[in-house]
Amino acid sequence: MKLIYCIASVHHPGGMERVLLNKLCWFVRQGGYDLSVVTTDQAGLPPFYTFPPEVKMVDLGIDYSMDNGRSPLVKICSYFRKRRLHRSRLTDLLKREKADIVISLYPSESSFIPRIKDGSRKVLELHYNKFFRLQYNRRGLLGMADRFRSWQDERIVRRFDRFVVLTREDAGYWGALPNLTVIPNAALHIDAPQTGSHSSRRVIAVGRLDYQKGFDRLIDAWGLLPETLRQTWHLDIFGQGEWKDMLTRQIVRLGIEDSARIHPPTTEIAKEYAASAFLVMSSHYEGFPMVMIEAMSCGLPVVSFDFPCGPKDIIREGENGLLVKEGDVTALARSLETMMRDSALRERMASQAHIITETYNEKTIMEQWVQCFQKLLV
Repeated sequence: MKLIYCIASVHHPGGMERVLLNKLCWFVRQGGYDLSVVTTDQAGLPPFYTFPPEVKMVDLGIDYSMDNGRSPLVKICSYFRKRRLHRSRLTDLLKREKADIVISLYPSESSFIPRIKDGSRKVLELHYNKFFRLQYNRRGLLGMADRFRSWQDERIVRRFDRFVVLTREDAGYWGALPNLTVIPNAALHIDAPQTGSHSSRRVIAVGRLDYQKGFDRLIDAWGLLPETLRQTWHLDIFGQGEWKDMLTRQIVRLGIEDSARIHPPTTEIAKEYAASAFLVMSSHYEGFPMVMIEAMSCGLPVVSFDFPCGPKDIIREGENGLLVKEGDVTALARSLETMMRDSALRERMASQAHIITETYNEKTIMEQWVQCFQKLLV
């Protein structure tokens, strides 16, 4: 079976990139698959993760991200010009490669790829959620573009042979679409050690340093903790992104630099989980919180905002983690304090957290993908 995955780039240490990598590694191990990854914004950079040599990597050189930071009018005009170039180059590639199935990881090619007549079946795999474009509450031209594209999304997803979302919660937002199916991400394979330290006095957070991950909210919550707790506990945030300087200044402004630190991303995240007591997630939204699954598979309980989408599907309140009302920073601080003060609670939740691998194990999830592809080719 010949599969082509379309994604913006693979030079960031993001969850979507890790999920793609693990899927491709699984297909390689099974054998019998011809695999390619087509990017638009790789810009000559090496992949952050090491992809198997059996996977062909092709970049179309569109570079949508080069327009970030430009004026809204210039950005919009440039987008339409680049989308035409993108469609032309991707059409040529797909007609030449003649894949069985082409999977778009959203959103750049999603508006036109179903109309490319190359003989392949088209799958749209959404790693966000239905409302992801509206989370920033942007105004002016960009806000109008966000609202238009959200409206347009409802029509675009219907054009695909299969539309895959990651959670039952998100599926409910889209409604009864005939091509809709739910396939969650698998718990990623992480090299040992795979057990968090219940006696550790370290809280870990992982993700890109930007609006979506909400680390400013987490830092504010950390600043609300009693000073006696901050003297013996540490918050370690692993990530990179445009908010790094702002978040660093926030830590200094709150006077918590002795207990809250920002670290660059690491390819050995298992070691960091193993040295931590629990994970905290402060995101505004996710498609599927891969970091949550990853940490829980290593035996870490979770404290998380009840953001859309994912926590409701994954966390059993009081059993494997604590859910906090979305956006309530004071409540997040209280839940952090509860977890930090109660080692027996952490140990009990950790034993339940690891069970998540039974629901989201790689074999189960990948067999769902194989069945999805096989049905499309009948």
